[in-house]
Amino acid sequence: MHSLGHTRSARRDDHLLHTPDTFVRASWPGMINAVAIVHVSPAIGAAFTQYTAELGADGYLPATSMQRFVYVLSGEAQVADASLGAGGFAYVPSGDVGAVRTRSGSRVAVIEKPYVALPGTSAPAMFTGHEAHQSPQPLNGDADLEVRALVPADASFDFAVNTMAYRPGAALPMVEVHVMEHGLLFLEGGGIYRLGDAWYPVTEGDFIYMAPWCPQWFGALGKVPAKYLIYKDWNRAAS
Repeated sequence: MHSLGHTRSARRDDHLLHTPDTFVRASWPGMINAVAIVHVSPAIGAAFTQYTAELGADGYLPATSMQRFVYVLSGEAQVADASLGAGGFAYVPSGDVGAVRTRSGSRVAVIEKPYVALPGTSAPAMFTGHEAHQSPQPLNGDADLEVRALVPADASFDFAVNTMAYRPGAALPMVEVHVMEHGLLFLEGGGIYRLGDAWYPVTEGDFIYMAPWCPQWFGALGKVPAKYLIYKDWNRAAS
């Protein structure tokens, strides 16, 4: 049925809700049998780019001069020499070969940003892992809200990527307002997100961008857990 101009997507000065009914797919130079859905980029004022790449059979996403984090949403993908299934992830530092390939098709979440060096530390090296193998930690002691860190807690990294899982009815303990910006992709379930002064129903497949100092809060609703993948800049002085 035609939506007659209706969508849950919304753009405000300090946030963006990007819902699947408004996704636009485009192929970039160097891509083979692949398209990208750009969720956020410097065009909106963000210091990073996040997109979902959809790769068909023998699909290819070229390397980039920026550091890249890849999380496999479905199918199988190869990043450099690492083969990853759903839930697998890889970090590739600036200047390294970070092309993404797939034989039979895959969907991957991709985060890219210029690396900000920290004096006295070495640039991080490539690593891979799987979300299920990361130890879950309760947020502020709440066992109904688990965080899995996908990037090591090391000052050489200038950003963090986590998954956050909420049991039905669980919620953030406070409205957060801070200098970090976020890119957030819903993986499972849904609930209600407060962004600025607006309240949004959100569900699997939705993407949210939160600018610095955007008031933010989430509560999980429904009968199944809610889980999202979340990026934030980290380990560097605010500017």
